[in-house]
Parts: sequence; C-alpha cells; structure tokens
Amino acid sequence: MKKLNYIISAYLLLVTFHSNAQHARFVTQGTITYEKRVNAYALIKQQIKIWGGGDDSFYKAAFESYQKNNPQFKTSQSTLYFDNDVTAFIPTEDAIASTSGWFGDMIEFKQANHILTDIKAGTSKTQKKVYDEAYMVSDSTRKINWKITDEFRDIAGYHCRRANALVMDSVYVVAFYAEEIAVSGGPESFSGLPGMILGLALPHDHVTWFATSVTDATVPADKLKIPTKGKAVNNKQLYDILKSALKSWGKSAHQTFKWAMM
Repeated sequence: MKKLNYIISAYLLLVTFHSNAQHARFVTQGTITYEKRVNAYALIKQQIKIWGGGDDSFYKAAFESYQKNNPQFKTSQSTLYFDNDVTAFIPTEDAIASTSGWFGDMIEFKQANHILTDIKAGTSKTQKKVYDEAYMVSDSTRKINWKITDEFRDIAGYHCRRANALVMDSVYVVAFYAEEIAVSGGPESFSGLPGMILGLALPHDHVTWFATSVTDATVPADKLKIPTKGKAVNNKQLYDILKSALKSWGKSAHQTFKWAMM
C-alpha cells in the first residue's frame, strides 16, 4: 500500500510539474527602467589616490567642499526597450542630477552611451559621448566569459540568478539575470547571459544599475532606435583615438580611458 501511495504521489508531482511548464510564460518584449547609482564620495576618494593627491591640502579642501554641496550617491535613469533579439538602451538625460564643485565633470558620472544591439547577429551600434566629442561606434557585441553562481535575489518582481565576470582585463562585474525574460540583453554594453540582466554592479568602481520596473508589453518599432550623430568608428579605431588624445593626461588617463571604452 505504501509503495502504491509513493507511485501515485510521484505521478501527481510529475503531472503538476508538466502542467506548470506548459503554462510558463517567458517575456520576449517590453520596457525596463534602470537606476544608475554612483557612490560619488568613494569614487572621488579613489580617484584622488590615483592622482597621487591623498595627502594634498588642495584635494582635501575640494573633497570637503564637494561633500557639503552634493549627496553621497548620484543617481540617474535609463530605459531598455527590447523585442526578441533587438534591444535599445536609452539614457534619460533629464534624470541626471547636476553636480557642482571641482569633481562635477568626472566621466564616471555621465550617461554617455545610447546602444542598439542585435543579439542574434552579435552586433551593436553605440552613440558614445566622450566629453565634448560624439562617436558612432559599430562593432560586434562585447564577449563576456560569465561564471554563473548559485546565488539568487529578487529584482523588480523577478527571481534573478547571479553571474560574475572580468571585462577589459581588470573590471570586476556582478550581474543578476532573469530567465523569465528570455532575451540575452542588459544595461549598457553588458549581455550574454541566458536571460535579461536586471541588476549590474561594478563593485570596485562604486557603480550599480538595477531595474526599478519591468513592463511586459509590445514595443513600438520607433522605440528601437538610437541617435546616429557622431564620427563613425569601430572599437579599435576609438581605442586608438582615445589613446592618442589621453597620452598627456598622466595618471588620470587610465580611469578616463576605461570608462570611455566601457
């Protein structure tokens, strides 16, 4: 009798699982709102050390002035439109909080990239602003060697799994992706996971992007576009241009270069 009960229970469990799998719905189009959050105080302290001015009275005074006039965290918003294999990442310019003081023009605070990605083709087009210059970068998508973990967290109503990676040889990345959103996209130039990236962090660079809302709805074709103004280049050509332009910047060149190529 016990054996029969076990068989019946196992059968019912299998039927329930199969039924749930049949009715599982995977999102393939919609709109995601992300909040970019930068720990400005930590980032500025880090940058001062790079400049070699950790004990310099000028930098101390400038940093104290910044703290008095600006909040610790600088936030801004962006929107990702997605439709199957195509995504468009659009910064919301009017959501960028102004920054006053000596450190107000740091490139890390900017939302510089509008990115149109064709996931199936493995290509992207990025309108990228580097200070006063605009570039239209057309190239293959960033290849990322993700390491998927067994850690999970809920983001914007979705159960997300953690993955880690190293990009550009030295930038440590933590991502949380939702398999329920069956599009291998994400904010900025980060993608390549078996689901949509809803949370992204660069812990050593004090910046995160986390989804605050996800709308599961048809995306009009005119939303899957980005501005096209800028000098036409690929990633290698942009690399060479920036390397030449920043060669006289000293210790600050590396950080600027890294963020400009992000």
